[in-house]
Amino acid sequence: MMKKTTKLMLSSLLGASMLFGAGVASVQAADYKLRAVANSNENDEDYDGLVVFKDFVESHSNGKVEVELFIGTQLCANGTECMQALEDGSVDIYISTSGGVANMYPYVQVLDLPYILRDDRVAETVLAGDFTREMRKAILADSDDKVRLMTIGNTGGWRNFANTKREVKTPEDMKGLKIRTVVADLPQELVKALGASPTPIPWPELFTSFQTGVVEGSKNGITDIMGMKFPEAGLKNVTLDGHAYMSALWYMNNEAFLDMDEATRKVIVDGFSALQQATFASPKRKSIKAYADYKKAGGNLYVPTPENKAAFKAAAEPVYAWFNKNVKDGEKWFNLLSASAATAEKEIEAAYASDLK
Repeated sequence: MMKKTTKLMLSSLLGASMLFGAGVASVQAADYKLRAVANSNENDEDYDGLVVFKDFVESHSNGKVEVELFIGTQLCANGTECMQALEDGSVDIYISTSGGVANMYPYVQVLDLPYILRDDRVAETVLAGDFTREMRKAILADSDDKVRLMTIGNTGGWRNFANTKREVKTPEDMKGLKIRTVVADLPQELVKALGASPTPIPWPELFTSFQTGVVEGSKNGITDIMGMKFPEAGLKNVTLDGHAYMSALWYMNNEAFLDMDEATRKVIVDGFSALQQATFASPKRKSIKAYADYKKAGGNLYVPTPENKAAFKAAAEPVYAWFNKNVKDGEKWFNLLSASAATAEKEIEAAYASDLK
């Protein structure tokens, strides 16, 4: 009798556990699975942002959304290939610099125009506002409603000029230097405007190119410079001119977004807001150690005076004219970014008037 009772109890417990387990599984089974790609590595700000996004979305949707991270080139290798994968739905989320998609949406290069966004606070105010919403509308229209710009964050701080030859204090000091750029037109126009020679070199070849003198400088953020150990290749002079905020554009397949119910779409939007904040913060923290390591490696940092900075901006003005003339709707985007920056500056100055009392 005891054996029968025990067996009955075990059978009941097993059945209950199976039912409970099935219930848990059904709760945990995601209704939506999103494949997110970043062609970088786990030390990058993009990865930091994706980790925050994944945690936020999965927890706030109660497991309704699952986010799979693909870091590197597992699903696609470059901007053109990944954006095509995003359009056809084999990738759901992708992050790119403006240069990475300039061939498809040339106007995104407005984010690379020099000396318009003066500092982090201005840049973050602009990119969290209506400027990004306007760019979203344009990209949706130009992609036949396939590609949705979700947010714009940061991927490495600010671009500064660095070189192997000499300290650069003024635009005149740039003359004759061979500066590495990407293939996109705008950064090449900037280098030419400052009297240097733009030299497109693939990123993996840059270390050796510094060593051999194929190029003598670059325009990078400090975390990239130290991550690639460029001081060991002779890159020992950095001018903190902050000519461009290193914007990261985060895209999502629009169909995948709109297929979700409204409550879930709200979670996704909030998740990208959390991601944006994470990528705003990440370079600030990482740059502290990067600058310290750069100095230890014998690197020289020059902080331009306000007069120096004004001279760099004046020398770069031909780039604005080039953009307005050669990029479709260039003048519209230049004016929009400039106006957004001016509005942000006024808001910040108004805040100072209160906060400093």
